[in-house]
Amino acid sequence: MSSRGEELGLENLKRTGLGRRGAAERVVVGTSLIHGRGLFARKRIRTGAYVATFEGVATRENGMHVLWTVDDDGNEVGIEGRNALRFLNHSSEPNAEFIGKELHALRNIQLGAELTIHYGDDWENIE
Repeated sequence: MSSRGEELGLENLKRTGLGRRGAAERVVVGTSLIHGRGLFARKRIRTGAYVATFEGVATRENGMHVLWTVDDDGNEVGIEGRNALRFLNHSSEPNAEFIGKELHALRNIQLGAELTIHYGDDWENIE
């Protein structure tokens, strides 16, 4: 018999790590109407709240699950996603954004809503 966490896919999130304590309780991977898999709120997330941390391995090549950030020295750093945040989908009206490697809510996100980010200028005219 499976636990509620297994039904929601949380055992995978906990194993892959999402950063600070409680992050795995906030989000879960599920089927997205936008594209393939997506990241969904397991509970209400308030405006400005920390959601989770993007974790992975450093890379110099772009790819489907790569987050580009700028380090303290002003250098671009690519991180190939290894946790659930790699399933964030694009929206021209996102409800979350990265501050460095940390994902934060741009507005209140309701239980069950898909978390989305804006992928950048190359995606400006893509819904």
